[in-house]
Amino acid sequence: MGDARIKIARDKAELVQSLLASEDTTGPFQTYADIIAFAAVVGFQQQHKLPLSGEISKRDPAPIHRETFASKGYEMLLNLIAVAATNETNILSSDEDSSARKLRIFEEYINGGLEILKNRLLGSVDYAEKILLEISQANNTSKESELNEFDLSSFI
Repeated sequence: MGDARIKIARDKAELVQSLLASEDTTGPFQTYADIIAFAAVVGFQQQHKLPLSGEISKRDPAPIHRETFASKGYEMLLNLIAVAATNETNILSSDEDSSARKLRIFEEYINGGLEILKNRLLGSVDYAEKILLEISQANNTSKESELNEFDLSSFI
């Protein structure tokens, strides 16, 4: 794994800062690792990934050590997204090329997820409340579609 770090696009740095819980923000997340894990899931769920073209945020948030990310329990998320995105289990191998590819895929979903969040949170005063509302609506939509998919006509 070496000195691998998870990078964030500079144009998303301000959003990431505002999602961090502090006295000055309504951010719902305790760490930058929590924010990027959530953003990666949003990006993957919406199948929206963006390459990290342009400048990378150098500080606040600085690129996150992969070990820090793993210590939060998110390494499995990185692996699951990589396998699901590529349909290749060999991406889980520990060689340097696979590791770099996994990281790039993950960063692209983070960047895409942050763009989605940026648009959805636009004009919102309380980010925590807005994100909870979005999650609740997605959960309700998911349950409704599951109910609609169950076809009782086969029992007639």
